[in-house]
Amino acid sequence: MVEKNADPAETTPVVRPYGPVGFAIIGIFLIMLLQTLVWAGDFLIPVTAAFLGFFVLNRPRRWLQRIGIPPFISAILFTTVLAVLIGLLLVQLSAPTAQFIEDLPWLMEQIKQKLANSGGTLEAINDATVAAESIMDDQGSERVEVEVVSGSGLMATLFSLAPGYLSRILFALILLFFLVASGDMFLIKTVQSFERFGEKRRAVAVVYAIEDRLGYYLGGITLINFGLGVAVGSAMFLWGLPGAVVFGFVAFGLNFVPFLGGLLGAAIAGAVAFISLDGTWSAVGVFVTYMVLTSFEGQLVTPLLISRRMRLNTTVVFMAVAFFAWIWSVMGMVVALPILIVIKIACDETQSLRTVSRFLGDSSDETGTMS
Repeated sequence: MVEKNADPAETTPVVRPYGPVGFAIIGIFLIMLLQTLVWAGDFLIPVTAAFLGFFVLNRPRRWLQRIGIPPFISAILFTTVLAVLIGLLLVQLSAPTAQFIEDLPWLMEQIKQKLANSGGTLEAINDATVAAESIMDDQGSERVEVEVVSGSGLMATLFSLAPGYLSRILFALILLFFLVASGDMFLIKTVQSFERFGEKRRAVAVVYAIEDRLGYYLGGITLINFGLGVAVGSAMFLWGLPGAVVFGFVAFGLNFVPFLGGLLGAAIAGAVAFISLDGTWSAVGVFVTYMVLTSFEGQLVTPLLISRRMRLNTTVVFMAVAFFAWIWSVMGMVVALPILIVIKIACDETQSLRTVSRFLGDSSDETGTMS
């Protein structure tokens, strides 16, 4: 029973941030956040891409505004250029991609036959399979009929998914248009949400740092990946691989995915070479060539051209890519690294989060601050 004259502060329960109740609240929040990220992925993926594009394009928008071009015109210019580039990319890749998907069952069958030939890799496995089938036949077991999905079925599935992906791209472009056309309204609203002058100044510093460093990183990586695509396409052409231009585009796109992008591209090129070129060693040579080029880019070119401040903890990068691939599939792997960079920059500019910044950085990041 509470006394009438008791102090309300003494009777009100206090939730300590690091007590049992506080940890429970944090745990519930994280579970709900994870569920929201998974459930709203179709909406959050284009929104995330649009905001990343806004951070990259906002600084060029300011440059154009200084010479008298209003944000609305800049937004039209940027989104039109992006739409044209995406359209050209889709047009250039649609025919060879459709042909590759149509030939995929045949390619898999050819690979299986080559591996199963006399002296091939799968010969022992085939012998064991035949022996097991004969034993099952002797026991009178019923056969299980398996329906093989044809290439046309795969094409129909992909075409059914295409409108969804195109609508996300269109939504991201429209949102990007409104963000760029709004000018500095996003920054102004962010500053107005804080009360203290020091917090306002820190918010401006964080936004400017994200614009500068994220734009520098994505712009540099795009140019590097373009050079890698040219190098890979030229190398595949010299090897005599059909569709060498397509492999150049594949190298350009997959290299935005850390760790797995280069390996996946090399595996695809090696598989096609295994069928198209005569001999296993040619396929091995194509695979090694692809990996050497991507390794040269990753270990030498990118560290030399991209500032050390953008280098991150390799384990954290791998975990981020795996996490976003789990919740957002392929697109999640693409946006994982830019999102991690934004988090790293925000931690760099926030005094209370410098410890997290040092954890996210690599071994050369001693201070976790911007130079």
